[in-house]
Amino acid sequence: MKRILLIGPVLFAGVLIILTFVEYDFLRSLGWHPINDPTFDWPSGLALGNYGWIMTATFIISGILMALLAARLLLDLKPGPASRLGATLFIFAGLALTALAFTTDPTIRDTPATWHGRLHDLSFVLLGLTLFPAMIVLGFAFRQNDKWKNFSLYTWLTLALAAPAFALKGAAFYIFLFAILVWNEAVALRLNKS
Repeated sequence: MKRILLIGPVLFAGVLIILTFVEYDFLRSLGWHPINDPTFDWPSGLALGNYGWIMTATFIISGILMALLAARLLLDLKPGPASRLGATLFIFAGLALTALAFTTDPTIRDTPATWHGRLHDLSFVLLGLTLFPAMIVLGFAFRQNDKWKNFSLYTWLTLALAAPAFALKGAAFYIFLFAILVWNEAVALRLNKS
């Protein structure tokens, strides 16, 4: 089971990279630009293309794997308020990632927003509102566990790097995404060793 958790971040990154190349012209038709406007309908807009089902499935699978990673992390950490709260927020972040499977609406459109587009946008907000606090609290939980102590500073530094990149948008968004995926993979690797 622990080895399966290693797949989530790698799967997500791999699908993003491959689908971005495969759907490059489609993404550009939506208004996306890899440098000037990388968050314009990306990565969610990948679900609107010819291979959108792959992105939708990736949101679901990666979100479930993130929630399972968080649940497994809770079992590994020393019991306490920080570990329970941090892992619970991390589980909710995984569920929010799963809910990104509700197909987004293109930003440029002549039609009103759809119910699934609104749910997608809400899920994105919930992902940020759960993942960032989870990382803050998990940093404290890691400090209380000898095996995870060195992950405390790493978690906070990742968040310090990722949060501004998330807010700044632009090409810095790639830094946010990369930092968060690497952190998730590092947690999964640590759990795999235990």
